[in-house]
Amino acid sequence: MAQTQTTTLSQANCKKVFVRRDFCEGGGVRFGTRFPAELEGKIDRPLFDYTINTLNSLYAEAEKGSCSTYCEGCMACLTAYIIYFCAETHYEKCLKKVSRFVHEQNEQVWTKRGLLLTDPTERGLRVVEISLLTEAGPGKGEQLQSA
Repeated sequence: MAQTQTTTLSQANCKKVFVRRDFCEGGGVRFGTRFPAELEGKIDRPLFDYTINTLNSLYAEAEKGSCSTYCEGCMACLTAYIIYFCAETHYEKCLKKVSRFVHEQNEQVWTKRGLLLTDPTERGLRVVEISLLTEAGPGKGEQLQSA
């Protein structure tokens, strides 16, 4: 019986693929849905689409104005923003949902395929970073970019 050996690199030393923000619909947090060629054969397109579309919908929910978010803002003004020491904002609650979703996706889907999804908040909401844990990153002075 032959054993297959896969090498897992640390996240800092592996190849990375970036899914950039999509500003076509304004300045809200929304990531592009174009499937990166570097992920071909590593993850199914529907799984990638599900992850990106869910992230986009969670961020849309966070940015949506409602009666409660407006009341939250009024209470902040009335209490000289001291309320934010005691209570989480709607946006902060949604960011926690995003972190939980990314963690669950990594456990259930991505790490099983040798990939790791980084929470977009760790990259300043600029990109979704996908680390290819089985491939070495570019050498010193090289840069890898993907849309």
